[in-house]
Amino acid sequence: MTDSTKTAASRKRRFALWQGAAALSTLALVPLATGAMATVDASTTDEISRFMDVLLEVKANYVEPVSDAKLIDGAINGMLASLDPHSGYLDASDYSNLRTQTDGEYGGLGLSVTMEDGVVKVIAPTADTPADKAGIKAGDYITHINGELIFGLTLDEAVEQMRGKPGTKIGITVVREGQDKPMELSLTREIIDLKPVKWEVKDDVGVLTISSFSADATADLKGAMVAVEKSLGHNPRGWILDLRSNPGGLLDEAVGVSDLFLDHGEIVSQRGRRKGDIERYFAEKGDLAHGEPVIVLIDEGSASASEIVAGALQDQHRALIMGERSFGKGSVQTVLPLSDTTALRLTTARYYTPSGRSVQEGGIDPDIRVPQLSDPDYKDRPSFRESDLRRHLINEKKVDNSLLEKDDKPDPRFTATAEELKAKGIEDFQLHYALETIGRIGPNAARMAQGGKAPAAKPTRRN
Repeated sequence: MTDSTKTAASRKRRFALWQGAAALSTLALVPLATGAMATVDASTTDEISRFMDVLLEVKANYVEPVSDAKLIDGAINGMLASLDPHSGYLDASDYSNLRTQTDGEYGGLGLSVTMEDGVVKVIAPTADTPADKAGIKAGDYITHINGELIFGLTLDEAVEQMRGKPGTKIGITVVREGQDKPMELSLTREIIDLKPVKWEVKDDVGVLTISSFSADATADLKGAMVAVEKSLGHNPRGWILDLRSNPGGLLDEAVGVSDLFLDHGEIVSQRGRRKGDIERYFAEKGDLAHGEPVIVLIDEGSASASEIVAGALQDQHRALIMGERSFGKGSVQTVLPLSDTTALRLTTARYYTPSGRSVQEGGIDPDIRVPQLSDPDYKDRPSFRESDLRRHLINEKKVDNSLLEKDDKPDPRFTATAEELKAKGIEDFQLHYALETIGRIGPNAARMAQGGKAPAAKPTRRN
């Protein structure tokens, strides 16, 4: 990064993720702008007067007495809900939970969720958490908790019911499109200690899994890469960076992770509503992967910060992106404290990859689309992405998602069934295919990385 970028990054702690249980949101802790009231004009005053008329009528004539606090909270939540899916009001409990999540440890089930038509919908389970082990998948609907219908609850209320004392049981009713009956699941709550990075060595390749971009993800990944080299006694013949079902996290960590594989060039930029409101983040000299080939695995649960990393390495021609098209969340949220205990989570910018692409709605399209053939129901389970959320921000260049998903010709490489793969001992086909590919791309990728400047960044072709 440049000095000015570092200064900007230190002033604002920015995030890139989600609203919901076990999920962060692309956020930044900054003071509330004192000049906000300067924008209040005569038309705003008229609208506030209209709001007060409604408030007074409700207080005077509603069938039961209702407190000012309840009415104002409802008005604030409704106002923010009318903007986009990621803006919201954080009361004392929500604000505390957010700060706990960004520290990387909390109690619960390990789910990233959103609200759709009054029903809780799963974005992605976090790896190795109770939700993941129970088989909950992206796109599932949670309709009941402990036998009680949760339709109509706010997202925060539903999330609060899913949390509880570690070791306690909770019953979850899950509806999955394509299945005739709801699934009744019994889960045990755990402390969700988000150790963001895991590593292993397979076939002389370092496999690095990042489950979230919580605090210290970059430092942990750096340590994991050193551990891989130490365990081998030499550099691996390549790296696989697994960002599947990673819903995002801190923007600073996304920049830091990208920087470990780059030694020059832009990583990401973010642009606000004003013409000059642009921040750019750049890589520093030094590629910790020593120019070895890199494959990044993504899927529809890879969102925000994950897309920043995948987009940066793709545009800089440093990695081959493999898997399924990512979620498509290209917006930045900022946390604006209103008091010591409450805050506003507001969408304030869009982010762009080095070539100027916005991933909003369209996501990151992989260089090689590899279906997860080892998942028996991958064909039947509907996809769920940012573009499916109501009131999502529209990409300036409209993306035709039907064309992105269209695949008329079957790929002869990807015809095996889950049963056939299981018989061969292949439990994770995408990872298996990535490992096979490392050997084929190794020499070319290494030469490209060691040849000085990367080729001019350009959007990849969409198939």
